[in-house]
Amino acid sequence: MADLLVYRAEGEAVVHGSDLYGFTVTEWRLPATYPPFAAVLFVPAAWIPVPALKAAFLAGNALLLACLVALSARLAGRTAPLPVLCTATALALWLEPVFQTLLFGQINLAIACLVLWDLTRPPGARAKGLALGIAAGVKLTPAIFIAYLFLTARRKEAGVATASFAGTAALGALFLPTATVDFWTRRLFETGRVGKAWIVDNQSLQGLIARATGTAAPGLTWALPAAVVAATGLWLATRAHRADRAHRADLAHRADLTQRADGDRWGILLTAFTALLISPISWSHHWVWCVPLLAVLQAEGRTLIAATAALVFTARTMWLLPHEGDRDLRLPWWQQPFAAPYPLLGLALLAGAAVVLRRHGHARPGTQPSAASVPAVPSGRSSSASTMR
Repeated sequence: MADLLVYRAEGEAVVHGSDLYGFTVTEWRLPATYPPFAAVLFVPAAWIPVPALKAAFLAGNALLLACLVALSARLAGRTAPLPVLCTATALALWLEPVFQTLLFGQINLAIACLVLWDLTRPPGARAKGLALGIAAGVKLTPAIFIAYLFLTARRKEAGVATASFAGTAALGALFLPTATVDFWTRRLFETGRVGKAWIVDNQSLQGLIARATGTAAPGLTWALPAAVVAATGLWLATRAHRADRAHRADLAHRADLTQRADGDRWGILLTAFTALLISPISWSHHWVWCVPLLAVLQAEGRTLIAATAALVFTARTMWLLPHEGDRDLRLPWWQQPFAAPYPLLGLALLAGAAVVLRRHGHARPGTQPSAASVPAVPSGRSSSASTMR
């Protein structure tokens, strides 16, 4: 639980007034990398003995995993009775991102739960966007969902999330003014503090490109494709949201009571996987979004695709390769796919969404798309008919 020890050290830095970004802990000399607001939240960890803290984190993450499974079922338009919830949670422990999260004492499950809980609340729910802003204030990558809300014309929710995010920065500045200036003007841009981009642990687009080209710092070779992926991913997520909205309007017009169009599932998933791809560093344990992905695929009856994705997230191929020292940069071509299974799956997901949405765009207005051309099978009492969300 090396990351947990970093969180505890951050809390101690706040309590003792020491330099938040000046220390390193554990044998790997890990520094603090989150915004000052996160360090304020970690203060209670400084008061708990390490063995008790580890036990609490392990139990807490297990409960958060069950929560993520339940939220994933909600995203997929299903309910999860207790026996199903317990079984799915036990199985999800075998997913490499989930297992690594527990192993390192990470907070990925908490962040995913905050974001997914907020985004799956009903439209117009009170203070919707608040939890998303808090998640972005702890770990910056969820901020991409704020852009997604703006792009899908949910300006009130996006405004609440933006204000919430700004509030976390203000709270950090209130308690840690020096650290706040240091982080937002300097540390934020030092991605090397987080870790080496080229090691197999990094399952982002930058990690894939660095290893494939044998370049420790790919620069524009990564930045330009990342910009394209960011724009494409958000565009596809926005189109998926609009398709879902059109499907719901169609069901309401036809008073179809045999089906229920559920939220914005593919828009949320495409945004999450876009964030994981374009982030300079996406450690393998950041990919806990595999849980809602598998839930949605299974609910839509895409069993083969779900099984393939589950295999990718349980195979742990990146850890089977030689990666001591700088060997990650000298992998032969045939080992490259095994070193980057998650970004390749993420890119395949975006490509598949582009194909499905393009097919839907060519469908004649007022006609029901075929089963092969839809990105979702809405859940409900009738699961045999496939319709465009």
